[in-house]
Amino acid sequence: MKIAMMTNNYKPFVAGVPISIERLSEGLRAIGHEVVVFAPDYDGQEEEANVVRCHALVKGVANGFSVPYFLDPKIEKAFREGDFDVIHVHHPMLIGRSALYLSKKYDVPLCFTYHTRYEQYLHYIKASFLQGMVPFYVNQFTSQCDLVFAPTPSMQSYLEDIGTETRVAVLPTGILPESFVPDQEEAAKLRRELLGEKKHLFCTVARLAKEKNLEFLLRALALRKSMREADFRLVIVGDGPYKKQLVDLVNELGLTDEIVFAGRVPNAKVSVYCKAADLFLFSSLSETQGIVLLEAMAAGTPVLAVKASGVKDVVVNGKNGYMTYLSEKEYEYRLNELLSQDRSYLEKGARESAEKYEMPEIAKCAAVYYNIAIQSHAGRSMAEGGQRFGSISYFNSRRRQRNS
Repeated sequence: MKIAMMTNNYKPFVAGVPISIERLSEGLRAIGHEVVVFAPDYDGQEEEANVVRCHALVKGVANGFSVPYFLDPKIEKAFREGDFDVIHVHHPMLIGRSALYLSKKYDVPLCFTYHTRYEQYLHYIKASFLQGMVPFYVNQFTSQCDLVFAPTPSMQSYLEDIGTETRVAVLPTGILPESFVPDQEEAAKLRRELLGEKKHLFCTVARLAKEKNLEFLLRALALRKSMREADFRLVIVGDGPYKKQLVDLVNELGLTDEIVFAGRVPNAKVSVYCKAADLFLFSSLSETQGIVLLEAMAAGTPVLAVKASGVKDVVVNGKNGYMTYLSEKEYEYRLNELLSQDRSYLEKGARESAEKYEMPEIAKCAAVYYNIAIQSHAGRSMAEGGQRFGSISYFNSRRRQRNS
């Protein structure tokens, strides 16, 4: 089939949604489907086949984000000429409005992935007062879709709890095969360089933004240094608008010798950083899936995370890592416990957990879901306002089949 992927952000902008779209698109192409990505222009972008770039109203917002001109006639022209079987849109606003318009005008089924808890990002536009309106807007948008994707069962439940009536399916971001086989020699070399005279190496991967809650992680490590030993080093992979505040906090907490800001790292190299570390530390409260947790697990690195949406769908206490409540004291205590015990069983469990999310399997699931959406759309076209469906769980049933 031929799929139109529509997004407000895409590479070279670095974030979870562009990574998810790129991986799904490549996975679908690998099993014989055609995918065209519709995305805004960016400074420094590379020209690619099967990527339609629309005009950007503003570039460089929030550390590189572009605001697409969703009324750009180029979008409809390319869509009309493409003769698509299904639209898969990744945002309910801006390009989401284009997707709704094209779906209705050309009678093409529309799927939508709810990647983001949008109310947690309203502070960027100084509109936190609109938090209560987000569920209403999401429901208004999803009611016009043929199928809604949630990256985890928790997000599926959330969408249903806020009143989403359209069928909701779980479709996670997949893990690339190369994430399971990081270069051992490169990881060992990186570990030596980063560790220096320290004993334990930790890694975290996050956009440096307020909602990632990295202050919590820094304070928990400062607690360890004050109570026990300065025997660790944490490498923070990523960049973002909150870096200065984090650097200032590192200085304030006296952690300048324990914290390394690695900056942006090519996604293909992230697994090397994870493999080099003893543990992957995570403190974000705003994840809908926590793809970086799965990438760390694929490298065989156990996780210590704060219990939150998305995280609790991935981390299983005693299997692939541990979760704590939002308590620096509890987090530091669990960290110390993990460092003082054999972690080989957690390393094994981490890899096993990640295997359930391999990209080829996720792409196959997506293709099944698209066909369901096509059938649902045909039914709705014949009887508008007809039957609504509850959630479906092909992905979870496939996981159960593989594990039985």
